[in-house]
Amino acid sequence: MQSSISISPSVSFAKASGQVRGACPHDCPDTCALLTTVENGVAVKVQGNPDHPQTGGVLCTKVSRYTERSYHPERVLQPLKRVGPKGSGRFESVSWDSALDEIAARLKAIAARNPEAIAPYSYAGTMGLVQAEGMAARFFNKLGASLLERTICSAAGTEALTQTLGGKVGMKVEFFAESKLIIIWGSNSIASNLHFWRHVQEAKRQGARIVCLDPRKTETADKCHEHIALRPGTDAALALALMHELIVHDWLDHDYIAQHTVGWEQLKARALLWPPARAAEVCGVPVAQITTLARDYGTTQPAAIRLNYGMQRVRGGGNAARAIACLPALTGAWRHRAGGLLLSSSGMFPINKAALQRPDLLAGRRPRTLNMSTIGDDLLRDSSADFGPKIEALIVYNSNPVAVAPESGKVVQGFEREDLFTVVLEHFQTDTADYADFILPATTQLEHWDIHASYGHTDVVLNRPAIAPVGQARSNSAIFRALAARMGFTEPCFLEDDETLCRAAFSHADGDKVDFQELLDKGFATLPVPDAPFADGVFPTPSGKCEFFSARLAAQGLDGLPDHLDNHETAGSSSDYPLAMISPPARNFLNSTFVNVKSLRDIEGEPLLEIHADDAAARGITDGAVVRVFNQRGTYRCKAEVSKRARPGVVNGLGVWWRKLGLDGTNVNQLTSQQLTDLGRGPVFYDCLVEVQLDEATPV
Repeated sequence: MQSSISISPSVSFAKASGQVRGACPHDCPDTCALLTTVENGVAVKVQGNPDHPQTGGVLCTKVSRYTERSYHPERVLQPLKRVGPKGSGRFESVSWDSALDEIAARLKAIAARNPEAIAPYSYAGTMGLVQAEGMAARFFNKLGASLLERTICSAAGTEALTQTLGGKVGMKVEFFAESKLIIIWGSNSIASNLHFWRHVQEAKRQGARIVCLDPRKTETADKCHEHIALRPGTDAALALALMHELIVHDWLDHDYIAQHTVGWEQLKARALLWPPARAAEVCGVPVAQITTLARDYGTTQPAAIRLNYGMQRVRGGGNAARAIACLPALTGAWRHRAGGLLLSSSGMFPINKAALQRPDLLAGRRPRTLNMSTIGDDLLRDSSADFGPKIEALIVYNSNPVAVAPESGKVVQGFEREDLFTVVLEHFQTDTADYADFILPATTQLEHWDIHASYGHTDVVLNRPAIAPVGQARSNSAIFRALAARMGFTEPCFLEDDETLCRAAFSHADGDKVDFQELLDKGFATLPVPDAPFADGVFPTPSGKCEFFSARLAAQGLDGLPDHLDNHETAGSSSDYPLAMISPPARNFLNSTFVNVKSLRDIEGEPLLEIHADDAAARGITDGAVVRVFNQRGTYRCKAEVSKRARPGVVNGLGVWWRKLGLDGTNVNQLTSQQLTDLGRGPVFYDCLVEVQLDEATPV
């Protein structure tokens, strides 16, 4: 069946030779503006756009090698159909028409029984508003498929900021350069937020004190004046102890509290239950570190907190992020443009999601919602009144769930189901693609239109295609456009091309919120956000104030105040699994992206577990030995690195390696659980107990 519409991405701005402005698509707060140099239709260099102040012409090691990824010899360049057992990775080439016809026929048959038996699975393989959830969302809304709760990264922190500040809002990143005290809380900024680190360095040159709070002694901690190595999942206890000290020493901005906050008396009573000695015992840090940090924070203006998402990947992550988000209002730090807090700036962007995603296509239907963090369990569920229909079809794009989802042993079991029809849109034959019935070749960022917001600054960045699609690759939106035609979806919105979708992203009935011509001319546009957005309060909460006490949470039967909650798997609670494990990203990977780029994998070497010398000695483990890391969910084999980066009692399983590149076909997520966070129903990757043993059967 031939479609009557074009299914190739617009390449009207792809150049035979020259430079093309673009945007980095990856899950990083920096959202860099790119310049791609093209010679005779081939991209030969990707660099940072020097005209973009947030990028300053500088890229991370990963993205500076983006051409190596786009032209990778193992890239999927034509549709593939499975011919071997699921997971075997055996496929044959087929035509686009053949693949799309069969996929549409299978989806039609399932939808005729119950469209909710079809589910999307996607996340941030691209952060672009068009290639992520533009045409794809329209397709699934029209189909009436199950909805997806996209929780796997930031859900707890998102809900925490929403309940406290009113949304994912905060200070402007560039003004950290003027701060006198910077607390980097749960962030390895040198590895994962490089352009923020530039501002930290400037502040440091001007005499600012820099403090890092992280269970791991990261590369960032190495460069700070102080590192506080608290136990995983104890951040709320530390934040409450800081509040305790602010109160008892009267390091408070009483006027700001009175004018611009809600729930102060209740929060004060809660905080006074947390003297530093109590928090020190919970956090596993010296009392003096807590009291000194409190004094510095309470007596230094402007003081700024750079919070990141690692600390909220535990049972009490939402409460912890809420507690930390309360701190700037207590001291009046928000009065200063170089004071306050930044976790995410994405709530500042006036995105017209309805125009992009067209929820009106649901036509009043209310499909069930699946949580992507429990996909392992959900794929193994039968139909029931509570769950709804068994999942019969899964369409995966912008994600690699077999590698990145928790408790991956169960995820694999689900993907192995012969009765599960799986379609994967991908660049490479990933762990997930190995289990597909069809793999559809997707374009990389150099080959399609897209438009980007950011969660680390306040600029919109446009991406134009620099080159024509490599091989037979098609953009995500083109693929869903073609599937919509084969499904018989006739609404005009399914005919809109990618450039039109880019223009719709910030279009509103009362006028466009971003000048698209400016994006075409410069490649980026800066939002008109005040330098100190909450100097006079006016938070985007129902009360217009910073809500120490959340009436919305209380109405749900939850605690309206932030509090410390023990981990699901609290350190010291199990004699079988005495070590806590966190799984921060390897420096040269981004989630599971870039793992197959050889130059980057060569830098990383092999999958590693960092272990403190005391814990290693107690187990007879030497540096470089092969070890078994295990718990009740599974076993993972990797190399041990006896390292000062690990604190006693905590091991660091660096991720996220593709399973097939591990020592035994697994990765660190073999051990993580499908338990959820207190707020936002997010995953608890850093709330995990394990034991480590020398792998006697393997020669070192």
